[in-house]
Amino acid sequence: MSILKTVTPVTHDLGSFEVRRAVPSLNCRMVGPFVFIDQFGPARLEPGQGMDVRPHPHIGLATVTWLFDGAIEHRDSVGSFSTISPGTVNLMTAGSGIVHSERSPVSERTGGPALYGMQTWLALPDGKEEIDPAFESVSKLPLVEDGGARARIIMGTLWGQTAPTTTYAETINAEIALSAGGSIPIDAEADERALMLVGGDASLDGQQMVLHELVVLKPGEPMMLDSERGGLVFLMGGEAFPRRRHVYWNFVSSSKERIEQAKEDWVNRRFAPVPGDDEEFIPLPERPKTVSYP
Repeated sequence: MSILKTVTPVTHDLGSFEVRRAVPSLNCRMVGPFVFIDQFGPARLEPGQGMDVRPHPHIGLATVTWLFDGAIEHRDSVGSFSTISPGTVNLMTAGSGIVHSERSPVSERTGGPALYGMQTWLALPDGKEEIDPAFESVSKLPLVEDGGARARIIMGTLWGQTAPTTTYAETINAEIALSAGGSIPIDAEADERALMLVGGDASLDGQQMVLHELVVLKPGEPMMLDSERGGLVFLMGGEAFPRRRHVYWNFVSSSKERIEQAKEDWVNRRFAPVPGDDEEFIPLPERPKTVSYP
């Protein structure tokens, strides 16, 4: 068996759509630099509705937003504004501190917005946790097509192609669309790798994958991913971190004291505001938790 373990995500029913969190969990704290893995949708909200994640802070991480369907407007405290759409990756580097909001565009709300994608967090490596906040939106991503598979490389180097997206630690990330009977090898070079089936069907070396279950692979073992009827798979991984990362709400750090400082800074409104979206904010939760939803 080339599978190290499987993780069944915790599902949060938000009424209009579901969010499934696989990482962090009790038996999987990280996969390479990925310290947080959420999958949401597919869903279509009612006409006039929309996703509205009010401004909230981050430190010590980079968020990766990837959509299979729909659109999300991103605004942040460094002045960035971007409409995320399928085929484009939004990488927001929090570093020493950033605030952002995510909302459905007005143009999407009329007919009822589609929501289907991945939100992942990358822990920043030692020595880079306090870098300056930054943002980039990258659409010119390598596409590998072979054996009935179309793989879009979001970050890192896979199948001989390298994405131009910034990486702070060795990172691999890709969307793999398999046609009926399609297959593609999964490279073994990364320290840690995981796959999530997000639509259709797929198998790893003949072992059927379960929809939305995170499959963590054994290091150093190549595998073949294939599909009988067609499927959509998300690949994540990269270098293993030597030091643990602590996660509280939207804050990630190797230092618990740094997280306490970030909590105090948010309560006392010391973070920079989000231009164009500075009237609302998400308060610090009373109980420890990871991430906020509207």
